[in-house]
Amino acid sequence: MSNNEMNTKAMYKLSYGLFVCTAKQGDKLNGCIINTAVQVASDPNRISIAINKANLTHDMVKETGKCNISVISTDAGFSLFKHFGFQTGRVVDKFSPDLLKDLGDDPADICKMADNGIPYIILGTNAYFSLKVEKEVDLGSHTLFICEPEFMTILSSTPSCTYEYYQNNIKPKPQPVGETPKGQTIWRCTICGYEYVGEEMPDDFICPICKHGKEDFEKL
Repeated sequence: MSNNEMNTKAMYKLSYGLFVCTAKQGDKLNGCIINTAVQVASDPNRISIAINKANLTHDMVKETGKCNISVISTDAGFSLFKHFGFQTGRVVDKFSPDLLKDLGDDPADICKMADNGIPYIILGTNAYFSLKVEKEVDLGSHTLFICEPEFMTILSSTPSCTYEYYQNNIKPKPQPVGETPKGQTIWRCTICGYEYVGEEMPDDFICPICKHGKEDFEKL
């Protein structure tokens, strides 16, 4: 094995949780799925979260300096990930009663409003935190927000959903690909299953569904 090898699939061996990050700016409510929320200091208590700049939630947190994170549990269904991760708040209102019906008949069983005026998710979650941004670090594709927890509580005793658990037990398995259109090559996103058709992928390609880059696509 070469010491210069850069096998990006090694990244999948890192341990991640999964969270819904929610924000409010003016009358706009929004939320997205993130996989980085970590306690980075205990005195004073600080939590870091990283949000892709392509997400509207990123801009809202950056402008307001506040957000909530709801810790996704193993009770969560794929619909929760589709709702908050596979569509953009720039186009749809993820907290509209009509769209929330995709998750359940009663919005009161899906989310509640925290004291900071930002919703948190109670469906398929086991805890939530209200955060105030203290510092920002520009990481290129993402911004790292260092936050002070202003409130935190446990919602259930169900284990937290790891990224590995999501991949193995919640995410639907990709369906077999049929005949390649016009003999072209198909590249499939290993995160969400989106397929790009073309002989080569642009180096700056971003998945329109999960916002991951070219390195997370595999050639079929």
